[in-house]
Amino acid sequence: MNYTIEKVTTLLGARRIGSADTQIRWLLTDSRSLCFPEETLFFALKTQRNDGHRYIGDLYRRGVRNFVVEANPTAIASTVPGGSVAEAYPDANFLVVPSPLEALQRLAERHRDEFDIPIVGITGSNGKTMVKEWLYQVLSPQMAVTRSPKSYNSQIGVPLSVWLLNEQTEVGLFEAGISQLGEMEALRDIIQPTIGVLTSIGAPHQENFRSLEEKCMEKLKLFQDAKVIIYNADDDLVSRCVRRSGFKGKRIGWHRDELLSAYELPFRDEASIECSLAVAATALYLGVKPEDLRQRMSRLEPVAMRLEVKEGQHGCTIINDTYNSDINSLDIALDFMSRREETHRTLILSDIYQSGMAETELYAEVNALCMKRGVSKLIAIGPCIGAHASLFTLPSTLFFANTDDFLLSTAFQQLHDEVVLIKGARTFGFDRITERLEQKVHETILEVNLNALVNNLNYYRSFLKPTTKLVCMVKADAYGAGAVEVAKTLQEHRVDYLAVAVADEGVTLRRNGITQNIMVMNPEMTAFKTMFDYDLEPEVYSFRLMDALIRAAEKEGITGWPVHIKLDTGMHRLGFHPEQDIDEVIRRLKSQTAIIPRSVFSHFVGSDSPDFDNFSTMQFERFDRASLRLQAAFSHKILRHMDNSAAIEHFPERQLDMCRLGLGLYGYDPLGHGAALEPVSTLKTTILQLRQVPKDETVGYSRRGVLTRDSVIAAIPIGYADGLNRHLGRGACYCLVNGQKAPYVGNICMDVAMIDVTDIPCQEGDQVEIFGSNLPASVLSDVLDTIPYEVLTSISSRVKKVYFQD
Repeated sequence: MNYTIEKVTTLLGARRIGSADTQIRWLLTDSRSLCFPEETLFFALKTQRNDGHRYIGDLYRRGVRNFVVEANPTAIASTVPGGSVAEAYPDANFLVVPSPLEALQRLAERHRDEFDIPIVGITGSNGKTMVKEWLYQVLSPQMAVTRSPKSYNSQIGVPLSVWLLNEQTEVGLFEAGISQLGEMEALRDIIQPTIGVLTSIGAPHQENFRSLEEKCMEKLKLFQDAKVIIYNADDDLVSRCVRRSGFKGKRIGWHRDELLSAYELPFRDEASIECSLAVAATALYLGVKPEDLRQRMSRLEPVAMRLEVKEGQHGCTIINDTYNSDINSLDIALDFMSRREETHRTLILSDIYQSGMAETELYAEVNALCMKRGVSKLIAIGPCIGAHASLFTLPSTLFFANTDDFLLSTAFQQLHDEVVLIKGARTFGFDRITERLEQKVHETILEVNLNALVNNLNYYRSFLKPTTKLVCMVKADAYGAGAVEVAKTLQEHRVDYLAVAVADEGVTLRRNGITQNIMVMNPEMTAFKTMFDYDLEPEVYSFRLMDALIRAAEKEGITGWPVHIKLDTGMHRLGFHPEQDIDEVIRRLKSQTAIIPRSVFSHFVGSDSPDFDNFSTMQFERFDRASLRLQAAFSHKILRHMDNSAAIEHFPERQLDMCRLGLGLYGYDPLGHGAALEPVSTLKTTILQLRQVPKDETVGYSRRGVLTRDSVIAAIPIGYADGLNRHLGRGACYCLVNGQKAPYVGNICMDVAMIDVTDIPCQEGDQVEIFGSNLPASVLSDVLDTIPYEVLTSISSRVKKVYFQD
């Protein structure tokens, strides 16, 4: 739906500056996701670490003409010659409001008022997205459904989701997620659900609630004015809270055994069963016939709540999103692809079903999205999209009737050196395309959760002042997570510096499109030319290194090359002495022009323990005195930094100009007090074979460890060549099979390990977690008497990495 700018102004109660006539169709909160500038309204949101007003000038240059701002835009234009809005932003509209976030929510709320249709609001701790997506699968064959894209369930995501309601919508499905008290009222006013679905209540975001009951009661506020609430009556907590809530509408409490006996479900795990039964109860209420529902429930397809990035054959990078196909999720996936540095972007797309749009309008929109997002080549598969071939104006477009025809074509064989987004409805079997394009490796993979990376980054940013810069460690292949993909995500989220160990690591990043400042922590003297060629900034920790670097820079005719001066305040590893050497450091730096100090830093020895607080204070005082002397000797700003991951939280008063984020970024709390961090990497494998082994037999090499009972032993395809330490074997540690502990049995072999699954219901092909979101690497490192760093960085290069993002 389109709104005139006049209508939007009225709905927001805004003060408008500017008089350009325009239609608003798209709402934008992230400048990186701009697609259709002419019809876009940008909300300049302020957060702890950013301010959307900073991007108005750039967005104006890119064609955006409509902005919701917090302050008078005259202040925004003050740095522009002329100093007035009219001169700085001619033909633009500024809607001035007290809070752009509240304005975004109010606009979505007024938009929601236009629809008198069933709206399903879904909340809970777990399963919201699964319930929403399965409801879509069950309802979409007979209704035009609008739903939240991916897991857009936040204070920003919910209004952007509700804005998608249009004239064709017959039912809306929207998630609502909260992390603290007082958040749900705003989401309730936006969604205005007529039907409420409450999923299970669990641990996520528990840190801001005194109890699970308090969290449940807060979530129930979403349904205050709904006609009906649907919930698991077998869940004592949920049932008790529903009774306490005073809900005045109809209560539908479903029972597991009763519903489960009526449906054949394609799932075995309890979480999926519970979510699917909530879907069944909701669908019945919405009028789906029982016989239709039985058929659809048996065909529920797994929900992928993430975009997976995989390394493909022939130099291709694969973005796998083969689980659904609709116009909104297509835009999200194209936006994700467009942010990558690869210039040749290919989209493999199937017919889009149940869009609620006329096919001519739908595929014209697809073409427009592809053009705006920089797609170089479209491979379109299906009779419907093929029938509208004339609508596509991309540089290269190929059409195929079905997936088999494409897999047999030369077009498939010729895919090389490009990023390929695979996006299609399940019925087209696009998973076969992914399987054929993927590099073939064994069944052990390292999953890297880019959302967790961003969440951890933002957790630490919450401790920093807006002016404090941040350098993120991506050395040792980003602690085993894969430096290139991690660096791309960090660059996208505008960290100030990346840090690598050696120059070759920095070269790899540069060759893969990383333009961010890169610090080299252990520069080799043989790599000076490489650092100059690839714009890498070395650490300097000794006079020998400094003199050699100066000579190399002068030989290349270089002046003003940025370097980072390291002081040894107590680590006694590398660095200049803060008292004895600092005068000579200053003298040598000032006596030449080849290099220039960009920053000065040191390392805390024990910022992760209060036992060392006195020593840390002594270290900081040494550093503070020496670094201030260095700064006083130069007129330009020299960044001072000493806080690492632990110190960011433990010593926030010592953050100075910049902080260095390492282990905490990857989800491990160095202070050990349960910070709200998420492990980024999860090492997984599968059960190759199950066998019965009788009591008193042994398993594996050297007959170490006699079985004390008749056992079921599973073989898994991971060994010490993959990075699984041999000292974890013979019962020293365990992995997880279907969420249960399975101890290692016998010696761990080079390529295979054996585990005891006697008491665990499982079968060949089931997934095994070695470490990750449910089994922290710190459990393994404690057994090995080491630190999580070693476990994370020991993973072999032969283990395939799979990246995903919600």
